[in-house]
Amino acid sequence: MQGLGLTNNQNIKYKLVRSKRKTLSLQINKKAQLIVRSPHRLSNKEIEKFICEKSEWINNKIALSQSNIVSKHRYIENEDFLYLGNLYPLILSKQIKALLFDGKSFISSIGDKEDFLKWYKSAFTKIAIPRLNYYADTFQLKYNKVRIKAQKTLWGSCSKENNINLNYLLIMAPVAVIDYVIVHELAHTVYKNHSKMFWALVASILPEYKNSIKWLKENGYKLHSL
Repeated sequence: MQGLGLTNNQNIKYKLVRSKRKTLSLQINKKAQLIVRSPHRLSNKEIEKFICEKSEWINNKIALSQSNIVSKHRYIENEDFLYLGNLYPLILSKQIKALLFDGKSFISSIGDKEDFLKWYKSAFTKIAIPRLNYYADTFQLKYNKVRIKAQKTLWGSCSKENNINLNYLLIMAPVAVIDYVIVHELAHTVYKNHSKMFWALVASILPEYKNSIKWLKENGYKLHSL
């Protein structure tokens, strides 16, 4: 299964530590930083090739580490919550039975994680499915089934059978980022890899896709704050 991780596999930052060791090793520290330990004899080109080959593992480990260090919501009055890339305060009102969004704030009788997850999933489904079908139909990219769920390490994935998974926590990201993840997974229905042809297809549909990659790289951990 090809998956889209929390960081872009083309620009992974790392700290290099050279020593008399005989092999390369990778470590993700408590600050979600990649530490590469290398023998003196290896060139930077060889090291970066190794990092590229292990990019999926690196992305997953960084995502898990980031989700552990991010500040969790407390669901209190005037606390801000992300929705489509913008922050909105939570207003507590005993007159409200279910979580509501009025365009300016979230309103709830009691701050509750499960209420937010339920609302986010519903909102994402309403936005993402029509956009998925739009890009699939417009660019003749055929998928089989789609599942909407929350995931810790992937924003989306596409199986060998062209079944697509989309992470509904993306509802906290700008629409352009949602579009990027959708197009990324639809491109995997044609190319089951991250080859030059794969990225060329993505770019032909979304020329500014690198802006979305940058946003996810810098802000993706915030989407795990619930």
